[in-house]
Amino acid sequence: MTPRVGWGILSTGKIAAGFAEDLRHVPGAELAAVGSRTAEAAEVFAHRFHIPRRHASYADLVTDPAVDVVYVATPHSLHAENTRLALEAGKHVLCEKPFTLNARQAADLIALARQRRLFLMEAMWIRFLPAIVDVRRFLAEGTLGEVRMLSADFGLRFAFNPQGRLFTPELGGGALLDLGVYPVSLAHMVFGRPEAIVSLASLGSTGVDDQSGIVLRYSAGQIAVLHTAMGVVTPTEACIIGTGGRLRLHSHFYRTEDLTLSQPGKRDRHIHHRRKGNGLHYQALAVMESLRQGRLECETMPLGESLAVMETLDAIRAPWGLRYPGE
Repeated sequence: MTPRVGWGILSTGKIAAGFAEDLRHVPGAELAAVGSRTAEAAEVFAHRFHIPRRHASYADLVTDPAVDVVYVATPHSLHAENTRLALEAGKHVLCEKPFTLNARQAADLIALARQRRLFLMEAMWIRFLPAIVDVRRFLAEGTLGEVRMLSADFGLRFAFNPQGRLFTPELGGGALLDLGVYPVSLAHMVFGRPEAIVSLASLGSTGVDDQSGIVLRYSAGQIAVLHTAMGVVTPTEACIIGTGGRLRLHSHFYRTEDLTLSQPGKRDRHIHHRRKGNGLHYQALAVMESLRQGRLECETMPLGESLAVMETLDAIRAPWGLRYPGE
């Protein structure tokens, strides 16, 4: 028998719904409870996903004895507050990406989780997709030779709404935290922490970044070239390039099922990895496996790397003069 793990979903938005749908693919996962800021929203969500316990406040959710792990699915401006609430209630936490608004908040949460001996992980779900697992295998085996370059982009077009989350500094708006976290995290997965960062951005009328170009350089001279935007649709592809070949992560790279491996003197090799559902359950499997093994961090997405990604995001936006309220 697979030991039961009770999940509580904090928030009832789109990503929360995707996660709730995908938990059915996880043996031993029980969607025990949902919490919202209103009883009506909690009731509607619970009815949709057949959740037995529903709460009209986040505080009630995190104190529910049926909940072992809280999935924080609120906007990223609330991640630090909501994750702290769950940790202080003694719950393990899977928190949506970006982990927090900035590195200071991330460091505070990591310290709290370690102090309380609780599991904590950023929900950078792409790390756990079958195609990305294969990417890490190619890198570990040296299939691409010495990896020297990475390119990645993520751009979508959103209708301008000065009161909307994406356009509001108070809510951590802008392309960088919402979309750019994906290529930045991918670069960290491939190369680690950069030693030099150069970036330029165009800020919109509300003061948040509309688009940006980012170059990261690493200790052995490797280069990552990234760009992100929320006013135009980009190819949303990634390519990892080494002395022995290149690996293309087809659109959309953050949820890709398709890779193409190109090596000198060989035919291109197309690799297809079919994912289940929305692709969000793989991270839940990793959380539960970590807990069953008594680990408080996941080796695939360790807390130190989430902190390093936040430090890189802070450094990227520093030259733009983009600061969020309270910083």
